[in-house]
Amino acid sequence: MKLSFKTSPYIRKNVSVSRMMLDVIIALMPVTIFALVQNKGGAISVLLISILTMVLFELISIFFIKWPKDFKFRDLFTKEGFLKVKNNYTINNILAPIISGMIFALTLPAYCNWYVVFIGALFGIIIGKMVFGGLGQNIFNPAATGRVFVAICFGDRINEAYHLQGSYDAIASATPLQTNLAQSQYSLFDLFLGNVPGSMGEVSTLLILLGALYLFIRRSADLRAFLGFMLSFMALTFVAVISGFGKVEGQSLFDTYLYQIMAGGALFGATFMITDPVTSPVTKFGRVLFGVIAGSLVVLIRISGALPEGVVFSILIANTLAPTMDYLMRGRKHSYPWQGLLIMGVYLILIGIVISSKVMGGWF
Repeated sequence: MKLSFKTSPYIRKNVSVSRMMLDVIIALMPVTIFALVQNKGGAISVLLISILTMVLFELISIFFIKWPKDFKFRDLFTKEGFLKVKNNYTINNILAPIISGMIFALTLPAYCNWYVVFIGALFGIIIGKMVFGGLGQNIFNPAATGRVFVAICFGDRINEAYHLQGSYDAIASATPLQTNLAQSQYSLFDLFLGNVPGSMGEVSTLLILLGALYLFIRRSADLRAFLGFMLSFMALTFVAVISGFGKVEGQSLFDTYLYQIMAGGALFGATFMITDPVTSPVTKFGRVLFGVIAGSLVVLIRISGALPEGVVFSILIANTLAPTMDYLMRGRKHSYPWQGLLIMGVYLILIGIVISSKVMGGWF
């Protein structure tokens, strides 16, 4: 018997990792092109800085992590040295950081300060990925890690970029989730097409859905995590809206509900971040639960948090729980145990009660 040694990530489908990554890049192209057209130079600089930073520092990190023993720097310029480097640096080490760089950039506003983009991309690729060993071994989503870091450290600079983007669009607010005035200012059709300010890749519901459809048709993203996220998010948002959250005078309950679903980065996160096969569970029920936890946390953060949006925070929290979900499902990888479904249902009911009480000013 001949053993074949390959590097992670490992997939159990009749497709290659490279093909899946290319599919993700293709799925991201509609929102990326829209961001470039809508924001022009402001989008180009953010995307280039983010992508180049992640690609470059993944390469540098691989040199440190996989540097052959007794290998001298001058050996890099020999044929044998080049072959050693080539064996440790594959096309996947280029495609993966390109995807992370694109996603990170698309969660930012156009005209964001170059050093904010650079530091966030650097932190995301190093701390979110390479410290764990690199491709296929990271626990946290690199794009989400970088986005959370800059949100904490450079919140004022990011808000300035949102307002600058808004001024270019002749709009007062930075993102349609921030104020009731914004909610009455933009129509649902504007939100669907992307005729609103906000993070570059999160504004057009139509183009995100187009990318999601492509990924699911090509089977390059797992539908379970996506559905777990979106169904829990939509159900709990409905509970919040009927309890009075986001209510605007003159707007129907249904319009308010659709507004809360389409505004913000929930759909973008569900399509391109929660479906990341490396940072999500490998078990079927684990992926559903993973999505449910992340989706429910988004609603909790929107209602109770200091920020108007919390998609990347919820995804990172869910990332920390992914290994535990797989551990609890050991030996039952392809099953949906009734005990797990019951616990998940009770969890959603309790979260719904908390959300309703918080909106109405009750116990919480």
